[in-house]
Formats: sequence, structure tokens, C-alpha cells
Amino acid sequence: MKGNDVRTAVGLSVRPYRVDANTGLDPRTTTMPTSGPLVDAYGRVHSDLRISVTDRCNLRCVYCMPEEGMTFLNRAELLSFEEITRVASVARDLGVTSVRLTGGEPLVRRGLVDLVAMISALGFDDIALTTNGIRLAESAEQLKAAGLTRVNISCDSLRPERFASIRRRGELSKVLGAMDAAEAVGLTPLKINVVLLRGDNDDEIVDFAEFARTTGRVVRFIEFMPLDAQGDWERERLVPGREVFATINERWPLQALEGPSHVAPAERYRFADGAGEIGLISSVSEPFCGTCNRLRLTAEGSVRNCLFSDDEMSVRDVLRRGEGDDGVAGLLRRAVWAKFPGHAINEVGFLAPRRSMSMIGG
Repeated sequence: MKGNDVRTAVGLSVRPYRVDANTGLDPRTTTMPTSGPLVDAYGRVHSDLRISVTDRCNLRCVYCMPEEGMTFLNRAELLSFEEITRVASVARDLGVTSVRLTGGEPLVRRGLVDLVAMISALGFDDIALTTNGIRLAESAEQLKAAGLTRVNISCDSLRPERFASIRRRGELSKVLGAMDAAEAVGLTPLKINVVLLRGDNDDEIVDFAEFARTTGRVVRFIEFMPLDAQGDWERERLVPGREVFATINERWPLQALEGPSHVAPAERYRFADGAGEIGLISSVSEPFCGTCNRLRLTAEGSVRNCLFSDDEMSVRDVLRRGEGDDGVAGLLRRAVWAKFPGHAINEVGFLAPRRSMSMIGG
């Protein structure tokens, strides 16, 4: 169940601070719990922490950053590995079971293997990494040994010239090599993230589906979201997940798969003949806010409860004031409790976040 169906089922509106459709009450009048899991005012339990380790990137993808002119954080503004690990430790004690390291491009942060080892020692069920793959091959074995569980690799075209056009830097051959390297050391299941742009790479939908079939890698098609630094997002360039499904299903029939958790962002489908799997992440056309379990920590230590909200709370300030773990836990609870019922992208008057994806962390 996705999008409006989910929100209807749980009695949510995408508009912030509106009353519950079933009870007629504002859920936020309920007292925030001070014990138990990280739960918001709408009953969603948060067990997934996305940690951005840097806002820098070695590529300049057209849907994310301008080719020139980006301003990045100073090193002193970034959370140290020790600070990141402390936040992760408190989050684990509050019921977070999985961590994903993001950026920017996380592998441009020096010493990332050390951070993986520090987080791994905390005992999370799953530690994943989202990367553009340019630097992955050289560190895949070390990352696996440090405790990394799996990786997602971004790849928006299987044609070298088009790849170069979309990414502006880097080479497709390196990214394909990174996929091989990840599989060789056991960073699996390997997922390939494809952002589709109307008129740029939407004619490769079937090509990527065939790639999934022949390699066994899970290809996930992601809708273009209003999170680009240059503010050029246009709905007309978005390729809806339903269109992707129809295109592939016409060629190779698909069957819905139930994931291990109903909170996963992707709708999963297997090819009816058993030759692989694809995923659809339809954040814009079919929002899954009603089951969202994700919390984000930006590179400079701001806690965000939604990609599309500008509300942030600085855990860095809490840490550098010398507060104890109770102070960190209290901030995480407040951040989650303040979460809106939905991101409202499809509502009149929606404004894109002031900070882009590379500044937030995916």
C-alpha cells in the first residue's frame, strides 16, 4: 500500500498540524514519550538512521549540483567520527537498528573505514553505504572487513557518453568495476540507484531492467525530486514509477514482492520468470510518508526528520556543550516527535527545501 492509500488507512493528512481525520483531534496534543522507541505523534516508529559524513562530492550530477559554484562546509563544522559514533550509539539505545552512510559522496571523507569500524562495534543489524562508486573498488575489501554490510551504487546510464553528460565527471567503467568489486567481497545484495530524467535517460528503462536480469543486481528507479542545489526541478522531467512499471511489465511481466519490512521506500517487483528484481521509489508521485521510519543526521550535526522539511535541530551544539547522552536522546526524541504527517510535495504552496540533497544526505 502506497501514497494516499497509506495516509487514508492511518488517518493522516499531508498537511502539517491538521487534525486526525478519524478522531478529530490534533495528534500533537499527546504528550511526547520519554521512554521506549523513537516514535512520532502519528505512531511511526523510527529505526533507520541516515548519516551524512560530508557535503562534498567528486561528481556534479545534473539533478543534484551545478557544475561550478558550490560552497562547502569547513572541516571544523563537520561532526568528528567520535561525535557521529556517539549519536549513533544513543540512537541504537532508542531502538534504531540500521544505519546508512551517505553524503555528498561518503568515500571522499578521509578515514571512512575507521568510522565504519566504530559504528560496527555498536552492534547494528545493518550498516549500508550509498556511493557513486568512483572510489569504491579501492576500499571495498577494507570496508567489508570493518563491518559494512552492503552498498547502493548510483548509476544513471549504461552508455559511457551519456553517463559522462549526466555525471559531468567520472567514468562509467569505474562504476561498473566498483559493482564487481563490491560483489567480490560480499557487500550484497547490491542495489543500483537510477534517477530518471525525462528526455535524458528515460529511454534506458528497458536497458536497466535487462541489466538487472543478466547481473542479478537489484535496479531501483528513483523519481527526480525537488532537492537539486540549482533549483531547476520541474515536474515535467519526472518519470513516474507507474510509467516505469508499465514499460518493463510490457516487455517482461513483473510480480509484486513483499519486502522484509513494510517501511522500505521501494516497491519491489520480481520478474515473473524469476530472472531478477527491480524497485520503484516513487517519492513524488506516490509518497510513502505514512510508513516512513527514517531519521537523518547531516554532516554538520543537524537532525532532520524529513528530506523535504527545513526543520532542523543541532545535536552538534548539544555534544559540544558537553551534555550527556540524555541530552542527545532528548533531542532525537523531540526531532522525531515534531515530524509532519507528510512532505506535501503535491500540495498547493509546497516550497522546495532550502538545502539540497547533497547538503542533507540521502
